[in-house]
Amino acid sequence: MKLRNICIALVFVLSMASCKSQYEILLNSNDSDLKYEAAFDYYNRGKFSKAAALFESLSVLTNGTERDDTVRYYWGLSNYKFKDYYTAETNFEKFIESYPRSPFTSEARFLRLDCLYRQTLRYELDQTPTYKAISSISEYILEYPSSTHMGECRDMLVELNGRLDRKAYEGARLYYKMEDYLASRVAFGNVLKEDAENIYREDILYYIAMSSYKYAHLSVPAKQKERYLTFVDDYYNFIGELPDSDYRKELDAAYHKAQKALGKQGMDTADSEKSERDFAKERRKLVKEARKSEKK
Repeated sequence: MKLRNICIALVFVLSMASCKSQYEILLNSNDSDLKYEAAFDYYNRGKFSKAAALFESLSVLTNGTERDDTVRYYWGLSNYKFKDYYTAETNFEKFIESYPRSPFTSEARFLRLDCLYRQTLRYELDQTPTYKAISSISEYILEYPSSTHMGECRDMLVELNGRLDRKAYEGARLYYKMEDYLASRVAFGNVLKEDAENIYREDILYYIAMSSYKYAHLSVPAKQKERYLTFVDDYYNFIGELPDSDYRKELDAAYHKAQKALGKQGMDTADSEKSERDFAKERRKLVKEARKSEKK
């Protein structure tokens, strides 16, 4: 029985070695017909890594023949299905340049974009691949507006742009977490200057207001009035755009505290109206001075 088991194991090992040598023989063969058939056989059986290697080897033999565009397209497709997106993108790009009129070109153009999309990184990491993908997808949408892949392309753009928005937002929020409220307000303001349609716009406007409030609250008494005025301006900007926001209750509370700090509570109506006028006048003065300072 032990000898029988050893024989079975030996046959299995030899069989595996035979299969391996058969593939290696195919890989090094100059028989294009045999290699072409074998490459598609591996592809159809889902053995995409081996299929890719065979198509790559075959491309040397089919260069300049009628089969060349098919071989090169399936070389890229095999890498794509094997999830080697970097190699697949390179293959598709070269294929498109070499065969702009091939029946495979339209699909190759989209698959190249999909490879670029899949090579992008999380928002915390370098976004250079994201910018490249967005640029290529945008060009494709303009060039092929009737493509059957238009919906997928638009979804990719939404996701990628959202990733850039998140990176900018989180970068500014880091200053808030560090309690550097002056830098936080400036950073959030810069985010909206660069992209007013940032998907985190509501959160950004909230953090701008809260940054100015906390900066004022933590300031020395001599500086508080001026800085609370800045907060009130940010507060009105927020409620003017987002009156029903979930942040409204918290900002209203901060506003009432700022009013108290500015000595606005407990006044009669006439005094309150006069104070409002004085308050608005002083705020305009501060804005004017700030703009002059920016010009310098």
